[in-house]
Amino acid sequence: MPTPDLLHRTLALFNQRRLRPGLPHELWREDLAAELELRTSEGDFVEQERAGIAEVAARAPTDPAGFVIWFEGLRDTGPGQGDLLFPWLAEQASLQEMRWFLAQEVAGEAGFDDLVSLTQLRLPVQPKLELARNYWDEMGRGHEHAMHGPMLSRLAQDLDVTAPIDGTVWESLALANLMVALAMNRQYAYHSIGALGAIEMTAPGRVGQVDRGLERLGVAKDARVYFALHATIDLQHSEAWNREVIAPLVASAPGVARAIAEGALLRLRAGARCFERYRAHFEL
Repeated sequence: MPTPDLLHRTLALFNQRRLRPGLPHELWREDLAAELELRTSEGDFVEQERAGIAEVAARAPTDPAGFVIWFEGLRDTGPGQGDLLFPWLAEQASLQEMRWFLAQEVAGEAGFDDLVSLTQLRLPVQPKLELARNYWDEMGRGHEHAMHGPMLSRLAQDLDVTAPIDGTVWESLALANLMVALAMNRQYAYHSIGALGAIEMTAPGRVGQVDRGLERLGVAKDARVYFALHATIDLQHSEAWNREVIAPLVASAPGVARAIAEGALLRLRAGARCFERYRAHFEL
């Protein structure tokens, strides 16, 4: 069995390759054979993660109204919520420490817009439309300067933050690898719904504190707009996501509630693992 460090660096490189547009080539059979081995490792990773949260997920209600109440409760009780890392970033972290944190966050960012796009395939109309609205917001409603992904890239560029795989802790890579695995494999489509919904619901409090820290350190407002924006817009996204996506899907078929619950817990636990590693790095 590979170490977590080796596994997630290998999967991170694999995800870079498989998500990048390419052209036909003669060695496609060899690539396919190699992909099978890597996807098997990816599947083993996801199933091991699922085993760690299965008991808690099984306790989630299966009726739409009850499930949404349970799901929204994760904002306060889910793994990683209220972590002391974020008040420290807001109030005490130095610019050098903030730059290291942002490098890990950039490396762990799997591309929310692409994840939403992959997840919405063949979903029923009502959830599909809400994911489309969410995607349109992520894409800046058609304006390049307002696209969310490039906002984060501009902040990283302004602060001279780089995020090479070799310089990233494995926990951050594991977070990105998990999100890609859920979105790319259709047997985990409902897990991806839960994971993405958990991001929208829990991010505002954390990103608001990061924004406060950046402001304290003198970072210009236009450079930190990514964090300022997500401290507010994700509140709207979360409310619509729970109403238009999660509730209808839970009502649609048996087993969906369990899968969405698992996805949310998987994402939150992966985030909590990152926060713990970051605190260890900063000796908090």
